Amino acid sequence: MNSMNEKASDHAIIFAKETHQSNLLKTDCTETELSNTIVSSAKETTGQKEEDAENQKNETSFQNDEKRSISNNLMRHLTFQTSKHQTIHTGEKPFKCDVCKKSFNQKGNLATHMRIHTGEKPFKCDICNYSSNWKSALAVHMRTHTGEKPFKCDVCKRGFNQKGHLAIHMRTHTGEKPFKCDVCKRSFNGKSDLAKHMRIHTGEKPFKCDICKYSSNWKSTLAVHMRTHTGEKPFKCDICKYSSNWKSTLAVHMRTHTGEKPFKCDVCKHSLNGKSDLAKHMRIHTGVKPFKCDICKYSSNWKSTLAVHMRTHTGEKPFKCDICKYSSIWKNALATHMRTHTGEKPFKCDVCKHSFNVKSVLAIHMRIHTGEKPFKCDICKYSSNWKSALAVHMRTHTGEKPFKCDVCKYSSIWKNALAIHMRIHTGEKPFKCDVCKRSLNQKS
Repeated sequence: MNSMNEKASDHAIIFAKETHQSNLLKTDCTETELSNTIVSSAKETTGQKEEDAENQKNETSFQNDEKRSISNNLMRHLTFQTSKHQTIHTGEKPFKCDVCKKSFNQKGNLATHMRIHTGEKPFKCDICNYSSNWKSALAVHMRTHTGEKPFKCDVCKRGFNQKGHLAIHMRTHTGEKPFKCDVCKRSFNGKSDLAKHMRIHTGEKPFKCDICKYSSNWKSTLAVHMRTHTGEKPFKCDICKYSSNWKSTLAVHMRTHTGEKPFKCDVCKHSLNGKSDLAKHMRIHTGVKPFKCDICKYSSNWKSTLAVHMRTHTGEKPFKCDICKYSSIWKNALATHMRTHTGEKPFKCDVCKHSFNVKSVLAIHMRIHTGEKPFKCDICKYSSNWKSALAVHMRTHTGEKPFKCDVCKYSSIWKNALAIHMRIHTGEKPFKCDVCKRSLNQKS
């Protein structure tokens, strides 16, 4: 009988414990409910044994006292658990971090929090080097390996491996942007996006290149920059051999094949295939020349043009002719020079069929036919279709005679006049009369 009573009492205690654990899931629970649970559970379980228990009244009460002691211990334990649980409702947070003074309602939560300060990351991924100080974070990380995306968008059916990512994504549908920049008032749908944006205002560039001095405020931009060192160009054109280390540059390049020019100038209606090209083009209209020479007063609206200009100071002439000793600071000047060797004259006058090896020379030549004389003297009414001719004319006003004879004191404002004068000293007479065969030193 004693054995049966012991088992009944044990069952009562276990059942009471299990019943309370279920009650802990409720929003409100009290110590009174806990006490009633234990008593009612004990009565229910031992009711069928009351008759047998009555027959044991004369037995020693030692075992009953022992059971009461166990029951009291269980009562105290469950009362402690209830008290611990009640801190959720009361808001009490008795466990404080000595480092950052943050408070917690459970000791275990404080222990987990301390890993932030100690750097301990006990939860490690078996596949990669990832580790975390939270078990739940590791569980989320594992989805990157399994491909699991349990959180689905009801609008576009896109899946996410984190509930928080889905919440942020939903703002793209609702248009909600709750995170606002205090500096420029721009809004973002994610807190992390705002944090990244703030680096623009603070100037913070935490992502640094290990090879050069480059630094960036975005990790992705640093990754792209590294390709300049590795030579990697992962974005390749399917039509030609062009490749780039930037996806956006490839997109712009593809427009050279499609002919698309989506960016239009509002001033002259000129179309361009890149947004940055339009920004550069606008400097023509605004007159902005942000690129300035440190040596002279030269400035340009293009960075590449300034780089070429600097060669006038350094004397660098990287473009060299393979046939003669000619070299130039400009690539297009070398291309023009090469036509003197090939005899190519691709620029033809539609009026007189005269050909030229330089497009600008054809433009100057056309003034002969149009009568245009854009270069005008500020002193007299003289005008010319050549800038160089106006420069020579100005010497008639200034009295400058830069071309001087080495033999006598003769000087002239014209170079060809000096050449004719020199024949007086050399005796050269290259022009002959067809009638009397007399020789002269001037054609006129």
